[in-house]
Amino acid sequence: MKIRIVIADDHVMFRDGLRPLLDREEDMEVVGEADDGLGAVQVVHDLAPDVVIMDVSMPQLNGIEAAQQIRERDPKVRVIVLSMHSDRQFVIEAFRAGVRAYILKDVPFEDLRRVVRSVHDGNLELSPAITDIVITDLTHLASHDESSVYSILSARERQVLQMIAEGRSTKEIAGDLHLSAKTIESHRKQVMTKLDIHTVAGLTRYAIQTGLTHLS
Repeated sequence: MKIRIVIADDHVMFRDGLRPLLDREEDMEVVGEADDGLGAVQVVHDLAPDVVIMDVSMPQLNGIEAAQQIRERDPKVRVIVLSMHSDRQFVIEAFRAGVRAYILKDVPFEDLRRVVRSVHDGNLELSPAITDIVITDLTHLASHDESSVYSILSARERQVLQMIAEGRSTKEIAGDLHLSAKTIESHRKQVMTKLDIHTVAGLTRYAIQTGLTHLS
């Protein structure tokens, strides 16, 4: 039986390049794609793949938050982060979210296909370039850095912050998340209070600095 894979990345050329390479493998099949985090969560829910290959920096919902939601819905799905980012925060928060591998985008395809098979078999994998980060910090997974956005804000607040930073209006966010505008405004006020940042420009800078979103 083939390993069923979903690719989630906001760059069409990357997805178009990776999909045929995976489909050429006798034991792999790409069953779906997504170009943002919310879409990734929905596609995984609809298609129930075995493995998700996902970037960290994606619109509407970043890859770490998306991985956490995917794992909460179906712990059997194995998530591989394939990213340009080797920062300590991204790596540690990704494993906290339940990903099974964190691989940098500069790895050869031969390494990626090996990782897909390994993760499907239940193993953990990471790029050699970030091994030292994980060895140093995985023993401290139980305690978040008090200054981390992941400890200051709830998952919903982080999601609202990301979407505000990406220029979404209260009405648009409410529609995307199937919540009332009043609820979104409440989250927005909570975010501003907790961060002590009271302008959209300030929230946007903070979201970019902490990796919740990125400039296109």
